[in-house]
Amino acid sequence: MVVGVVGLGLMGGSFALALREKVQNELLILGSDHNAEHVKEAIDMGIIDASVSFEEIKQSADVIVLAVPVIAIKRLMQMMDGVKPNCTIIDLGSTKASIIQSTCAAVRHHLVAAHPMAGTEYSGPKAAFSTLYQGKIVVLCNIEESGDHQKETAKNLFDALGMKIVYMDAKEHDRHAAFISHMPHVISYAIANSVLAQEDKRSILTLAAGGFRDMSRLAKSPSSMWRDIFMENQNTLLASMDAFEKELEEARKLIAGGDWDALQNWMRSANTLHELFDPQ
Repeated sequence: MVVGVVGLGLMGGSFALALREKVQNELLILGSDHNAEHVKEAIDMGIIDASVSFEEIKQSADVIVLAVPVIAIKRLMQMMDGVKPNCTIIDLGSTKASIIQSTCAAVRHHLVAAHPMAGTEYSGPKAAFSTLYQGKIVVLCNIEESGDHQKETAKNLFDALGMKIVYMDAKEHDRHAAFISHMPHVISYAIANSVLAQEDKRSILTLAAGGFRDMSRLAKSPSSMWRDIFMENQNTLLASMDAFEKELEEARKLIAGGDWDALQNWMRSANTLHELFDPQ
C-alpha cells in the first residue's frame, strides 16, 4: 500500500508513525510539506520513506492523508483530479462542513472527512509520536457520501490505529467542536494575554502551579493554524463564546453581590459535568 501524507507535523507525522507500527503488509509512505526543514526531519526520523511533490502523491498513492490547515485542505481538494480510481482521501481537518462543501462532485466519493480528537500543543515532525491516536475518538462526517471502498479503507486504517469511530453530520460536528475544542483554545489564549497585560507578570507567574499551567497550555498552540480554524468555524465559535460569556457573567454577578450560597450551587452544577464522562 502506498500512503501519501501531505503535512508532516504532529498529526501527519504521528499518523505515519502509527501506520508503520500497526499495518503489517508492505507499506510505502511518501510525504510532502511546504517546510523543507520538516521534510528533512521526517526523513531522518523515519516518518516517511521519501519526499515527493503533491502531484506525485496524487498519481501513485492508494491513500492520501491531508494533515494541513483547513484552508489548505480546501485548496488541495480542488486539485484532486487524476487520483487513482480507488484512491481514498482522508482529511484530518478540525472543521468539516466547509471542506465537504468545497469538494467537487467528481472526487467527493474519494473523500472520507475525518476529525481525530487527538493532539497536543506542540507542532512539527519532532512532536510526532506513534501512540497519539491510540484509544482516541475519530469522527467521520457525512460518510454516506463516501464510496464503499473508501469507507472500508478508512475504517480499517482507524481500527488499526486503535481509534474509536463515531459518525456525525458535518454541521453538527462543527457545532460540537466549537464547544469542546475551539472555545477552550480561545479561553486559553485569553488567560495567557490577561497575565501578559499585567505589569508584574513575572511575579504572577512565580505562583503558577498546575491549575494555571493546565488552563494556559493550549495557548502554546500554533497561532496560524488556530486562526484558520476560528475563521472556518466563525459562527458556531461565536455561539459557543456567547454561552461561555453568559456563565462568566453569572459568576461575576454572584461574586459582586456576595451571594456565596448561590455561587456554591453554581459551582456544584459544574461539578456534575464529569459524571457524564464516567457515569459510574
